[in-house]
Amino acid sequence: MKITAALSHGADTPFELAEVELDEPRADEVLVALTAAGICHTDLTVRARWPAERSPIVLGHEGAGVVVAVGAAVSRVGPGDRVLMSYRSCGTCPECAAGHAPYCLAFAALNTSGSRPDGSTTMARDGVPVHGSFFGQSSFASHALAYESNLVVVGDDVDLGVAAPLGCGVQTGAGAVLNVLRPGSDAALAVFGAGAVGLSAVMAAAATGVGAIVAVDPVAGRRRIAAELGATATVDPATEDPVHAIRRLSGAGATHALDTTAIPAVIGQAVAGLARRGMLALVGVGPRDVAIDVTELIGGGKTIRGVVEGDAVAQAFLPRLLELHAGGRLPLERLIRTYDFEDIDAAVADAASGIAIKPVLVM
Repeated sequence: MKITAALSHGADTPFELAEVELDEPRADEVLVALTAAGICHTDLTVRARWPAERSPIVLGHEGAGVVVAVGAAVSRVGPGDRVLMSYRSCGTCPECAAGHAPYCLAFAALNTSGSRPDGSTTMARDGVPVHGSFFGQSSFASHALAYESNLVVVGDDVDLGVAAPLGCGVQTGAGAVLNVLRPGSDAALAVFGAGAVGLSAVMAAAATGVGAIVAVDPVAGRRRIAAELGATATVDPATEDPVHAIRRLSGAGATHALDTTAIPAVIGQAVAGLARRGMLALVGVGPRDVAIDVTELIGGGKTIRGVVEGDAVAQAFLPRLLELHAGGRLPLERLIRTYDFEDIDAAVADAASGIAIKPVLVM
């Protein structure tokens, strides 16, 4: 079928909204008509790094919409279901079988290869393959092919435009707190970076009664929002050493910390700002090499833990987040700015400049 998709030819060129041919769903695939799609930092990172010889690609991995058709082997969703889309997993490898789907052994092949695992693409333009299958969806489009493993059915009361970012950014930040760090009411949590992921972490921590929540960000507007969403203190790293500030605010240091920036120097500050036996969760992707003072880890009994997708299985975790939102404890609306699909370049520019915390495209 013919659909409209936003083709990425690289970070230095605008998106091209074009008509492409989308395959009919295979036996294990689900055709979804998109209602909304969040723009995530991962989309921008992949866009900048995607090989020119494999362009164009259709990105987008925080989609929400309505099921139009399903393949013969699909049984858990059907036409008319309203769904949120998240990452894809195989369901059968040792990690998936143990309940750790974000660490699926086939994660790269299923989510970031630009094609189905068999090498075929789901889209073509004038007979030329168009790469996609991004996180099992490629939701910067009017329609997408998804899979049972990355779909979460939601009720009619859920605003898909608000819920779309749950599929990655919100799930990552909130999940890092709720599923991995798990700070208690007497804990001190430091969040480095108050973008969509960091603010989701702040909201999740506030929703579960964490005693001290310190948000570190150089942007005044984001520090203000962090305070409004539950941070008990904020730090401007341009005017105050975050390590000293965290120790001043928490006493012995942060019992738990989350870095969303992927900036090596900031990660070093996060480690230094931990209290003894504190834990740091890393969710950002950046430079491969980061200098860490090993004596800080050994002498202080500190832990650094990598986290993918908030350590969450979407079908179980997204309903939990929706419950928090329905109860007013996860006010996602505060993060979102909506854009018409054809204004995708403006949305991306606003995300890159910091004007928009979480841009959401409305189809």
